[in-house]
Amino acid sequence: MSSTPLPGIGVRYDLTTREQRRLSVVAHRDGSRTLSAYRKDDPDACALSVRLTSGEADALIDALMPKHRSPSLLSTTELGLVAERIELSATSHWNGRLLGDTRMRTETGVSIVAVLRRAEAIPSPGPDFRLAGGDTLIVIGTREGVEAAAAILGRE
Repeated sequence: MSSTPLPGIGVRYDLTTREQRRLSVVAHRDGSRTLSAYRKDDPDACALSVRLTSGEADALIDALMPKHRSPSLLSTTELGLVAERIELSATSHWNGRLLGDTRMRTETGVSIVAVLRRAEAIPSPGPDFRLAGGDTLIVIGTREGVEAAAAILGRE
């Protein structure tokens, strides 16, 4: 599985199955998903592409992996919140700067709950945490807040 940030759109996830079939899912910022399957004889030719609403994507996920969740876990969509990964590019204005300098919570209302750096996860980074190009920030907040956070973090 690989992921590719699509600025202004969301993130594309690509998977090649054991049978060498290529699948991709584009997770759009509005919560919808586009599921695409590619031809086996031409992996660049799309054989099927389906746009799913957030609810339809949830239903498909439940069909693929029935819920066996702990009742203490919260579903962010049931609370009107979204959680997203936002990648910080090497050319970002924030590369090498402190997280607190972004004024993320003040400006957008989102919380940065973790930073993924290489093979390490840094939970609950504080304002003195120094950002680096290639970091993936896990943010949670309203849809509007997350979109505003992505715009701030995308500043070059």
